[in-house]
Amino acid sequence: MKIALLGLVLPLAALAAWQTASGLKLVSATLFPSPLSIAEEFAGMVQSGELFHHLKVSVQRAAYGFLLGGSLGLLTGMLVGLRKRAEYMLDPTLQMLRTVPHLAITPLFILWFGFDELSKILLIALGAFFPLYVNTFLGVRNVDSKLFDVAKVLEFSRFRQITKLVLPSALPNVLLGLRLSLGVAWLGLVVAELMGSSEGIGYMIQDARQFSRTTAVFVGILIFAVVGKLVDSVVRLLEERLLKWRDNYKG
Repeated sequence: MKIALLGLVLPLAALAAWQTASGLKLVSATLFPSPLSIAEEFAGMVQSGELFHHLKVSVQRAAYGFLLGGSLGLLTGMLVGLRKRAEYMLDPTLQMLRTVPHLAITPLFILWFGFDELSKILLIALGAFFPLYVNTFLGVRNVDSKLFDVAKVLEFSRFRQITKLVLPSALPNVLLGLRLSLGVAWLGLVVAELMGSSEGIGYMIQDARQFSRTTAVFVGILIFAVVGKLVDSVVRLLEERLLKWRDNYKG
């Protein structure tokens, strides 16, 4: 509890300084509306149902994109990690694609798939794929080779090797990849919704910018930050539960 409260010190101090500067008119109300006016805008959007509608659409897009890209990343990472031939065949191409920025690919996705949901979900999936792929691959390759020798002696099938040996040993890397993948999927959602959409938090921000509703823009940014943090915290709790056996330095 004390640790959680400690994490609130910096945000609360920043909000207090921001509100004070706004009250003393040290910053422009148009460019930097006060936290109280942003809170009023937030309450109004909640009451009208506008915020929940856009949030629901955004969460669904991010979830579909993550499930598609993350599952493919996990399976491909396992395949490339377990098979040297698959590494030689797939990894160089995947590493080249990993370095291509989202914004550079966005115009192609629009040309290929239009402005429909498919293009947005695929763009999110592309971003979610690589963190899980890379970390799963590294996790498999970090498994002690002696454990595979023991598995051969015990005549483990390939399925039992994966479920009883590879996955438990690679779990720390897989969970790290999961955290990164969820974060990138959420960031990819922003790009996907800003490139052309009629619903979602990204669309809400874009629409508010066009009509100079700065308070609504800040509400959208706040929603992205809070939901992203909540998702990351859930994965961290999952890490703590599944990796209790690790005796790592905690600072």
